[in-house]
Amino acid sequence: MNDGLRIGEVAKRAGVSIDTLRYYEKVRLLPHPSRSEGGFRLFAPEHVERVRFIKQAQQLGFSLDEIRGLLASGGAEECMKVRDLLHSKLSEMDEQLKSIRAFRRVLARHLSACEAELENHRDSACCPVLPLKDKSM
Repeated sequence: MNDGLRIGEVAKRAGVSIDTLRYYEKVRLLPHPSRSEGGFRLFAPEHVERVRFIKQAQQLGFSLDEIRGLLASGGAEECMKVRDLLHSKLSEMDEQLKSIRAFRRVLARHLSACEAELENHRDSACCPVLPLKDKSM
């Protein structure tokens, strides 16, 4: 039987290292794959998507334990835990986005002030963003 993808192919398609796949398998984020007659790990194609999901969730701030919870299959109780976790992460992301938007507005005001100062005073412009230096120093 030679159906399935070898670990190197899964790693390449998912954009991770072979060591990452082995680690995910070790910490049970990936089920143990079947083996070829030669002893090679043989992963199903859906494992590529699972690894991509894990990496994306990590990039969004989920811990591996939280991701394990998201990947667990279960009944209503497990579903409620996943729902609560997702709600919490979405709230965190909304707060981060609010902070990013506020900081973007500050940067845009600074940019406008710099552009106006440079246009009005050219070579004698004083940067309105940087604190004034104490001239007595």
